Amino acid sequence: MAMRSMSSREVLISVIGAFIAMLLASFFSNNILEAEGMPMVLASTGASAVLIFGIPSSPVSHPWPIVGGHVISAFIGVSAYYLVANPILAASLATCLAMLAMHFTRSMHPPGGATAVTAVIGGTTVHELGYYFVIVPVLFNSIILLSVAMAAATFRESNPFVDE
Repeated sequence: MAMRSMSSREVLISVIGAFIAMLLASFFSNNILEAEGMPMVLASTGASAVLIFGIPSSPVSHPWPIVGGHVISAFIGVSAYYLVANPILAASLATCLAMLAMHFTRSMHPPGGATAVTAVIGGTTVHELGYYFVIVPVLFNSIILLSVAMAAATFRESNPFVDE
């Protein structure tokens, strides 16, 4: 699949959008996860931001893959953490099962694999959240990214103040 080129204006708005989205997601995650688990969670969020803002026309950047991919993967990752004692085996199992589930639900979003692994190896703060991790911060971060991406898309199409 060929990548569509973006104009200078689209790139500028996308970069600003990604910055705002990551700033909001970082602030939100920091307040919930404190310092220990935040970097792990933000790794998959950052990867999603690159896809959503950098390749907005890609099928993996559409709303369902973003939300569904992360939420499904987080649920599978938390389940693997609880059911498999060995973290290496649990992380490996979480990744492949998340990929399988995303395939069958048509929610393939590559950063979802990182979300599944984060649920397994994310540390005490992530583990203490249990299945709540699926909602806070995973679902909320996905919604933050999508909200800013939708605003950026509208701004890219209608902003008379940014020249090509």
